[in-house]
Amino acid sequence: MKTKSYQYVDYLWNDEKAQALAGDEVALLIYRSNLLGADLRITNYGGGNTSCKSMAKDPLTGVETEVMWIKGSGGDIGTLTKDGLAALYVDRLRDLKNIYQGLDQEDEMVELFNHCIYDLASKAPSIDTPLHGFLPFKHIDHLHPDAAIAIAASKDGELITKTLFKGKIGWVDWQKPGFDLGLQLKQCLDENPGINGIMLGSHGLFTWGDTAYESYVNTLDVIEQCAAFLEANYGKKGPVFGGHKIASLEAAERQKQASLLAPILRGFCASQKHMIGHFSDDARVLEFINSKDLARLAPLGTSCPDHFLRTKISPLVLDISSNMDLSDVEAVKATLAPAFKAYREMYTAYYESCKHHNSPAIRDANPVIILYPGVGMFAFSKDKQTARVAAEFYINAINVMKGAEAISNYTALPRQEAFNIEYWLLEEAKLQRMPKAKSLSGKVALVTGSAGGIGKAIAKKFISEGAVVLLNDLDEERLSEAEKEFTSEFGIDSFAISRLDVTDEESIKNAFYTAVLAFGGVDIVVNNAGLSISKPIGEHTEKDWDTLYNVLVKGQFFVTQVAVTTMKKQAIGGDIINIVSKNALVSGPNNAGYGSAKAAQLHLSRLNATELGADHIRVNVINPDAVISDSNIWAGGWAEGRAKAYGITVAELPAYYANRTLLNEIILPEDIANACFAFTGGLLNKSTGNIINVDGGVAMAFVR
Repeated sequence: MKTKSYQYVDYLWNDEKAQALAGDEVALLIYRSNLLGADLRITNYGGGNTSCKSMAKDPLTGVETEVMWIKGSGGDIGTLTKDGLAALYVDRLRDLKNIYQGLDQEDEMVELFNHCIYDLASKAPSIDTPLHGFLPFKHIDHLHPDAAIAIAASKDGELITKTLFKGKIGWVDWQKPGFDLGLQLKQCLDENPGINGIMLGSHGLFTWGDTAYESYVNTLDVIEQCAAFLEANYGKKGPVFGGHKIASLEAAERQKQASLLAPILRGFCASQKHMIGHFSDDARVLEFINSKDLARLAPLGTSCPDHFLRTKISPLVLDISSNMDLSDVEAVKATLAPAFKAYREMYTAYYESCKHHNSPAIRDANPVIILYPGVGMFAFSKDKQTARVAAEFYINAINVMKGAEAISNYTALPRQEAFNIEYWLLEEAKLQRMPKAKSLSGKVALVTGSAGGIGKAIAKKFISEGAVVLLNDLDEERLSEAEKEFTSEFGIDSFAISRLDVTDEESIKNAFYTAVLAFGGVDIVVNNAGLSISKPIGEHTEKDWDTLYNVLVKGQFFVTQVAVTTMKKQAIGGDIINIVSKNALVSGPNNAGYGSAKAAQLHLSRLNATELGADHIRVNVINPDAVISDSNIWAGGWAEGRAKAYGITVAELPAYYANRTLLNEIILPEDIANACFAFTGGLLNKSTGNIINVDGGVAMAFVR
């Protein structure tokens, strides 16, 4: 096949790869779906669905029968695999028309899809299943491309569709997805034989073909034509979004303002539960939020259901100058408090005016999307991926508004229709089936020295329990290796990275700046970075002494100082955990510098706990001993020094340390990580100023 050329979408089809899948329609469906999902101009994350119909042997009769394979509920076509598909008997699905009694029975029909399942191991069918099932085509794409939705969401969308495509694309008015909408698609096709697709009002696009390739190219052709039409019309009615009302700050200043404001916004958005933030100053965002039409368009909300399910009905637009002095935290909070109060009241009124007798309870009334003219867009949600995707969806919504305004006038869904989607009982059931939030979901952690040893184990534990983490280290090579490891194990949305030298104030501030821009704030700080020097008094140098106290004591103090500034902005409490040592309590030879620095760390923890309790910032201590695995503490001659002090060899140290404990146990980094989780996981929220010994049991280190 000849490679086609497109300007507004990516043509990714590879004949050699497709030929290797020839004869396997399901494999070609997955291949086509992944290509379509790889281009955000074609569809957004989790949006739309694709299907194919092929013949398969009925396991009960042995007779060949037609089966439809379709993306199952909650999947994403860009990452779709076969186990994400639902497989249904086509004839049984179509036979459901015989018992369908109308719109009042819509939700009940979804349960009946289960009686049509062909592959019992397949994914649960989605609400869009009948939209594909009643159409006769072998391959079908239902997508949410911005360019098509811009036409679908415009005031004159139906006329524009008819004129632009010369009758080759049909039109079906907005209706909530379901059985009846599937019947309407079939009716549209019957009344317009030979059409290449159907535009769904305010919703999206249906296209098809008799082969996977025909469907793919048809889909790209239609989206390309929509996008080219929009491009040709930009500026004809006047400047985009009415032109600029204000100018953007320079990029560095935007980032600075965002970092100052994000923790305050996060505190307001976390009035019910902790949220993770995402910031974007994408050029498309700035064009919209700096425009004259922002005040008119933003309150209208989004049109496509996929958009507002993730972004809420409308954003909160901040009415503050982009040059406002954000260092005056109390003044900023006083300015923002009425705006958040008004938003919550608006959302509550929306719920109360639209709810039905059986609607689910109102959800969090705080905004998901917050627009700061001149600076950028913030998104807050339960985790980083959800916040990032919400921001991406609002950019989709901006693209739709831009296109619709260029060719006609943008129209959002009526509030009642939007509510019926947002609080749909089937959507609520889907939410209830989601895994329960983990203990640290919505929390942001900064663990100093987290590229190896104890720090890395703590970071992994926190991420596995739902937190996001700022990975950092003084050693850039070690940090780079940790980045690769965490990307492979947890994915890019679970962490951010920053080089951190705890002896350098600017380095500390930069690490927190990175965490705040990446996640919106910080909830948990673990002062773990450290080193050790073991020498007799006579051999200790001033440099040794200063190094120990700069890293262990001053480092802990100044990291805590910057952490407290961020936590107080959020006003939702926090946890500071200091990794100290058994040596803070136990005297031993050749250990004056290290042991006294550890004692200073311990008492500093007590002092901070007394001062920060009023802000609900808890300060606690973990006292490990002899954590040898992957730890920098054994570098620089420490192991040799301790072995000499005990009259043994370095190789004998692990067994020596284990044998001297009451439990006869070797202590691992994971043991320290578990202790950190014990303090932060929710069961000890009323504990501060305490110590957990993780040393296998050293009687001399008992707190008394």
